[in-house]
Amino acid sequence: MFDSNLATMDAMLPGPRLRPHAKAFKSTSIAARLHADGHTGFCCATPREVEGLVAAGLTDDLLLANESLDVARLGALSDDAQITVAVDSDITLDAAIAGGVRSILVDVDVGLPRCGCDVADAGRLADKARASGLEVRGVMGYEGHLMMVTDTAKQAALVEASMATLLQAAEAVGGDIVSGGGTGTCITNTWCTEIQAGSYMLLDTDYAKQQLPFEISLNILATVISVSPKGWIVADAGLKSHGMDHGNPTWEHGDVFIMSDEHVTLQPHTLSDWSVGDRIRLLPAHVDPTVAKHEAMWLVDGDDVVDRWAVDLRHW
Repeated sequence: MFDSNLATMDAMLPGPRLRPHAKAFKSTSIAARLHADGHTGFCCATPREVEGLVAAGLTDDLLLANESLDVARLGALSDDAQITVAVDSDITLDAAIAGGVRSILVDVDVGLPRCGCDVADAGRLADKARASGLEVRGVMGYEGHLMMVTDTAKQAALVEASMATLLQAAEAVGGDIVSGGGTGTCITNTWCTEIQAGSYMLLDTDYAKQQLPFEISLNILATVISVSPKGWIVADAGLKSHGMDHGNPTWEHGDVFIMSDEHVTLQPHTLSDWSVGDRIRLLPAHVDPTVAKHEAMWLVDGDDVVDRWAVDLRHW
């Protein structure tokens, strides 16, 4: 399923049309695979992710798509990699200038109540950046509030309105890049020059509700440690192994009853099918924070382990 997801996205958004978001997988092994497929630019959520990709030799085009005041550590790598940071204010722009970063994107508010400057201020920030010697590569804007709109026609109309704001900013800012989008809008967003999707390759049960051409390829493998004659079983994968902001994980053989720190209590369809020591597979509801809780992912073909991918970009 992982390979199929990659092939599907490669056909939809080949080469630089996709800027894979490293926050979704946090592994330089996966990043190297994507790079080999022609996706040579990466989107990052944290300076640590940028540093890790540079250390792995994936230096073509790295974007820190979150505002940060701690960019001197990235400026120090500017001789070794093409590093661009997002700015949405004088303060974050000043941090980029002082930190020795050489290029920026102006981050624009396109409807998600998060980062992004007003469209009317985008041109001014770009002018200030250029006057300070920085390269202004373009704009970015994340329509994250539209990722889970299930009606495709409605989503397309909302994305178009959101991107109209971003394109207005792009006219004022200049540069070649209009960056945005994500897994949830990778089909309907036809306005950005590059799409910042990452969750598509592993997916989760929340994104699986969308009409997307991807399948869930990640699961949490747990061991049954207790079976109660009262009708439930307990496995060793609780809150500390799942991102819970999108709800409980899913189990195909029954219901997830209780999530506690180290335990998950399950109500199986048929209690007699389960014994202590059995393995279960849980499907996460939100893949990005789930991956960040683990040290490694194991690549399997059926029941055969074929590789181990370190989650070496985890932590902040």
